[in-house]
Amino acid sequence: MTAFRLPAMRTLVLAAAALAAGSAWAQKTELLVYTALETDQLKAYTESFQKTNPNIDLKFVRDSTGVITAKLLAEKANPQADVILGVAASSLDIFNAEGMLAPYAPAGFDKLNPAYSHKGKPPAWVGMDVFAATVCYNTVEGKKKNIPKPETWADLTKPVYKGQITMPNPASSGTGFLAVSGWLQGMGEGVGWKFMDQLHANVAQYTHSGSKPCRQSGAGEFVVGISFDFRGNDVKAKGAPVELVFPKEGLGWDIEAAAIVKATKKMDAAKKLLDWVATKEANQAYAKNFAIVAHPEVKPALPHLPADLEKRLAKNDFAYAAKNRDKILAEWQKRYDAKSEPKK
Repeated sequence: MTAFRLPAMRTLVLAAAALAAGSAWAQKTELLVYTALETDQLKAYTESFQKTNPNIDLKFVRDSTGVITAKLLAEKANPQADVILGVAASSLDIFNAEGMLAPYAPAGFDKLNPAYSHKGKPPAWVGMDVFAATVCYNTVEGKKKNIPKPETWADLTKPVYKGQITMPNPASSGTGFLAVSGWLQGMGEGVGWKFMDQLHANVAQYTHSGSKPCRQSGAGEFVVGISFDFRGNDVKAKGAPVELVFPKEGLGWDIEAAAIVKATKKMDAAKKLLDWVATKEANQAYAKNFAIVAHPEVKPALPHLPADLEKRLAKNDFAYAAKNRDKILAEWQKRYDAKSEPKK
């Protein structure tokens, strides 16, 4: 009997192990995450999250802010995403107004800077980091073409910059929208549109990516690219001959933030992702890319961004940006869209 019982027991043990492994696999959850984060950030963030959440896989749908915003609004009646990650707060305010978000205060939320999250109790969205308008200026091409480094937004309206500026289209790029919103709020709408009329005369192209203008400047395709701080620091750190300019009138800015889509059927897993967003470890990951993060104990030190960047931010009314977004974009496209690069 013993000679037959041992193999039988081994079979039972192996079968139980296989069943347990199959059960663990079956319990693994996949979250569909809509994001505007840069592709060179997603890998590090995913690895950080999965250290403590190995049974949750993140499947990303990534595009520029304007495209992701339009996609989410188009899917309002039948939402596909479970979580929104790294999308501009000005867009998340729109989704909240449309009743699309599930407010949630993640573990550790009370430790975050309240200035960078939604004011609701619980908050509709949780801030991650701040991204701000930055001008990339190619020193080699500038010298060759006798084009000086700009110091102010007003400088960019001078004839010497004609055909040498690119900037993001605000309808597709969050960076483009924060720049436009910043000008309208900081200068006043009348002066702001007049400024953009003058700037438009010097713009060679409006791109659909917030990163592309700085990359173009770094490559010497154009002398000036209006972009944002992360990409400016990155392009310069990789050796491009650019100087980063933070115009003296103040910088338009927005917050990369996260939120749970109300219609998700995976609420527990979605909450775990938001819990990670608020952790100190997550903020340390953001700090490798941005000079301002939501956790006050994390002090980023990026080599090419000013330590006082927070003081250079213009006043920003997110309610204004959300309420007037459609009107601003319609007016912008009517005036300037002829110079936008073709959509792919």
